[in-house]
Amino acid sequence: MQVLFLISIMTAASLLAADSAVAAGLVDVNHLIHRAGNADSEEVRIDLLRQLRGRPGLDERFQKDLDSLLREIERWSNDERLDYFGSEVSRTRDYDFGIAPDSPLAPLTYLYRGRMLTWYALESGTVWNTPHLKRAFLDTAREFFEKTIAAFPENRMARMYLGEPIPSEKPYAAPAGAPPWAVQQREGLERLADIIEWWIDHRMREDGQYGGGWGDDCEMWRWWTPILIGFESPKIDAAQAKFSRTIMSQSHMKLGYTTRMSDVEHTAEDSADAITPMMHLDPENPDLSRQALRLAELMETLWTGRNERGFLQFKSTYFTAEKLDLTPARACDTVYHARVVQPTLLYWQRTGDPKLTKLFTAWMDTWVDAAARAERGKPAGIIPTAIHWPDGGIGGLDPNWWDPRNHGEHTLYLFPSAMSMMTHTLLLTHHMTGDPKYLEPIRSMAKIRLDYLNAPPKDSPAPGTQAWCAARLGGLAEVIAKYKLLTGQSDLDALLTRERSPYVRYRLAGERGPLAAALQENAEALRVNFPGYTSEVRYTDRVLRFPTLFSGDGIIRQAVPAIRTPSPALLYSSVTGDPGTPAYFPMNAVRWLTPPRDLAALVHADKDRLRAELFHFGAQVRPMAAEFYLLAPGTYALTLAVTESGTTRQVHRQELVVTGPRTRATFTLPAQELCLLRVEPR
Repeated sequence: MQVLFLISIMTAASLLAADSAVAAGLVDVNHLIHRAGNADSEEVRIDLLRQLRGRPGLDERFQKDLDSLLREIERWSNDERLDYFGSEVSRTRDYDFGIAPDSPLAPLTYLYRGRMLTWYALESGTVWNTPHLKRAFLDTAREFFEKTIAAFPENRMARMYLGEPIPSEKPYAAPAGAPPWAVQQREGLERLADIIEWWIDHRMREDGQYGGGWGDDCEMWRWWTPILIGFESPKIDAAQAKFSRTIMSQSHMKLGYTTRMSDVEHTAEDSADAITPMMHLDPENPDLSRQALRLAELMETLWTGRNERGFLQFKSTYFTAEKLDLTPARACDTVYHARVVQPTLLYWQRTGDPKLTKLFTAWMDTWVDAAARAERGKPAGIIPTAIHWPDGGIGGLDPNWWDPRNHGEHTLYLFPSAMSMMTHTLLLTHHMTGDPKYLEPIRSMAKIRLDYLNAPPKDSPAPGTQAWCAARLGGLAEVIAKYKLLTGQSDLDALLTRERSPYVRYRLAGERGPLAAALQENAEALRVNFPGYTSEVRYTDRVLRFPTLFSGDGIIRQAVPAIRTPSPALLYSSVTGDPGTPAYFPMNAVRWLTPPRDLAALVHADKDRLRAELFHFGAQVRPMAAEFYLLAPGTYALTLAVTESGTTRQVHRQELVVTGPRTRATFTLPAQELCLLRVEPR
């Protein structure tokens, strides 16, 4: 018998006026509460509670509790800020619904309190990266969900948070002849597009925001990239354009960069995450070029200077478009500062602007020098996460070089921090100048990492030591893959062989098995728990983070194999040919000028040729267009052939003249047949 059906007749008497209908009223009240608690939909729950509120003869205290509960549930459903509860939850590790613990309505609060604690833990780097805090938040959240299920056993949302996946009701059927990789990739693309379109349809407001505030909403595009950069979707492209245009028109962005003082990881987002995606969608837009160059102007005239060692560096971690905070503890250049000029780096990559070459090489000289130095315990060959101003010393004011303590949430800049941003900027600088010195920090860290993998220490290494650093440098493989495919050099192959991604294994060795398996895992990840990526999300910079709750140290303290983490990076690489992510030094070779539906594309591209396997799942032929970005100038032959049983039958051929970085071609794709598209020099 359910908990709520055990309310005594005496309790009922305190809820309803004493008359002959007390018993019947009790059953009706409990029935509505029970239905509301088991509802999956907030709208249904609110409707049931409103029905309850309309019942005559309710006790005054019960009415007050019900009004408070309705107000809070409606706020959960409709508040303009999805994270409105964050401040209170951070302080008290709970949220006050204004309802007495012994109220029959109290069990209805458990679901919301569990959700709030869970999402705050997922959002807060301090909580998530501090074991005892993480455990405290997740254990309390788990208890709330367990109490929810005890009272309302049919509540699927609470069960989802406790590791019971909610399967998708939307199948993506495939014809019998479709290759397995294509089936899995197509499903991943479709389900990711479903999630993106849900956010546009259900959360996007008139001003372009999604409910997380400008600083979090701007990050949405980072996981949209397989769709946004890989394909042409009018709805999704328009949503990004609207958001980018609107945020850049806000009063705090009137000078081309925020006027709100904070640390660089946060101040850079509003501009970098608005301009950069639009430079992919509309690369020849002169307004975007001006916005990118404005950042270079601020960098040169306000944010940087020559330190006491004679090198160009950023003067602070905290600055705006108008001023810098030169408080000694905050006076650091960091690996995160690449985000400040992310759009400008992309503009430099595309144009080779000599003024930018002068600016960025001077800045990267600073980091090459810092990496080479053994100072304050930092091993030579390791890029530090911070360089202090004005002395140019390694780290910040904290005694430990690896922990600059230049921000309240110190884990943001704790080694290795955003190391990938810096290594990709160094690789880009090498690519633009041909100077091998910009590769030295990458090479030295790769050697240190490889030595560690070949002979790992028996005991945990002391913080700050070479082995300790090496253990944390697992993210080098992406930049090394780009270096390999860019230059053809083999000097870093030993590490790349150990840590390459499934897509890079396919590119370098033709291994399809790991790639197909990874695409399948991604499809399985997106096949369950759709609410965990949509309606349940409370922080818009954490949209795809829900599955991390089900690792071994997650909410139920044991791994749930059926709940996997999706990989937009894998989808992006396979459909564009970029061996890494597009954030810094993108190498996307193609954009398919067609919606991301009923199509799979596996791309293999170099500077003088491109090969793509294509499979169209629709029943009719498909008119197609594509833009090619990496082909060197020259004349090429574009052919399209149908492949079957090891044989090919050419169905299209055309001459393609490449004169610049954007070359468009059109063709028609047959239905439900594996096709091979080739672009090769004539």
